[in-house]
Amino acid sequence: MHLRKGKAVFAVLAVSTSVVLAACGSSSTSSSSSATSSAAPAATSSSSSAAAAPSLTATSFTNDFSAMAQLKSLASAGKGAVAAILPDTTTSTRYVEFDEPYLKKAMADAGLSSSDSIVQNAQGSDQTFLTDAQSDITKGASVLLIDPPDSGVGARVESLAKSHGVQVIDYDRLTLGGNRNYYVSFNNVDVGKVMGQGFVACAKAWGVNHPNVVVMRGDPTDNNAALFYQGYYNGVLQPLFKSGKYTDVVNPAGTWDPPTAKTNFQQAYTAHSNINSALIPNDENGAPIITYLKSRGIKPQTFPTTGQDATLTGLQNIISGYQCGTVYKPIYLEAQAAVALAMYLRAGKTPPSGLANGTTQDSKENKAVPSVLLTPQWVTTKNMQNTVIKDNFVPAHQLCTGSYTADCKKYGIS
Repeated sequence: MHLRKGKAVFAVLAVSTSVVLAACGSSSTSSSSSATSSAAPAATSSSSSAAAAPSLTATSFTNDFSAMAQLKSLASAGKGAVAAILPDTTTSTRYVEFDEPYLKKAMADAGLSSSDSIVQNAQGSDQTFLTDAQSDITKGASVLLIDPPDSGVGARVESLAKSHGVQVIDYDRLTLGGNRNYYVSFNNVDVGKVMGQGFVACAKAWGVNHPNVVVMRGDPTDNNAALFYQGYYNGVLQPLFKSGKYTDVVNPAGTWDPPTAKTNFQQAYTAHSNINSALIPNDENGAPIITYLKSRGIKPQTFPTTGQDATLTGLQNIISGYQCGTVYKPIYLEAQAAVALAMYLRAGKTPPSGLANGTTQDSKENKAVPSVLLTPQWVTTKNMQNTVIKDNFVPAHQLCTGSYTADCKKYGIS
């Protein structure tokens, strides 16, 4: 948040329709042609393929995608398509701007043909997500890479996939109660800790001696939101609240819907006149809140807020002094790691331990899920040039426009 991001950023819908394997039509956005094989073979043991497996690790990936070429031997050894299904286009701009093109590039650079590469978006619909998965399995996908709108439909897809011998990787957020093979994301407790620590540093730098904090959170049904909260609340803020150095004023209901987040904040701000700061878990939720604070006459560098996902709006709020920082999760790392993992599974290989470098607990199943866990970064005016700008995650020419031109010059961003 995803943001998811996470997605930074994720609406939850109950799924009541029965699972039908017939490949019916879908309104989702698909960015490649469908796979052409007629069956979805299960991954076999590592001895079943003659291809030598490269030994990639979670730190092998860079923004030039050069590591993906090492996987071409696995591409020729495997069968079936790798199909990625993303959740929506609204909870975070990342899915359209970054995940989709990065996944497509990673697949192509790893040697997958266009007929064996599928990237779709369910447009926030559980039914579309399920239909896409059914269609992909019917058309011969051997690995599904899924980021569902909610764990309910995710678990249904994973059950369906398992019954047809299809491997599943949870991408960006864990499907609680599912039976996926692997999980790929950033260390989301660390995401929360980084956010909390950034908030503390910013409050001090901006001279807010006793922060009276609105502690906000993402959608409570999103496991990532729970992990973020664990990081920033339990890991950073709670000891400060207990010591009396900070005051925990109010904790509004969680959401990933920006207009709802704004309404929740307004209600809290109106009811509690002492509020002087806010822990906000992503840039998208923070944007309308910051607009509201400006309308109330709040000056720059006086009211600390936080964010996640390094969106254009979030970065502009940072350089203009209304947001302390944002958690940057280089999505090109996540996309490459996920596709690399899929390539091993597709070829019947066991992924190297350096790639699957950790575990994540499925709290519903009480099960540790083998995971690729990547490292997030806290971005402020001090390191923006050498992180998101250097990576071209947000180009300087987009960031430094209008009133933000002077801010960029002030902080050496070009």
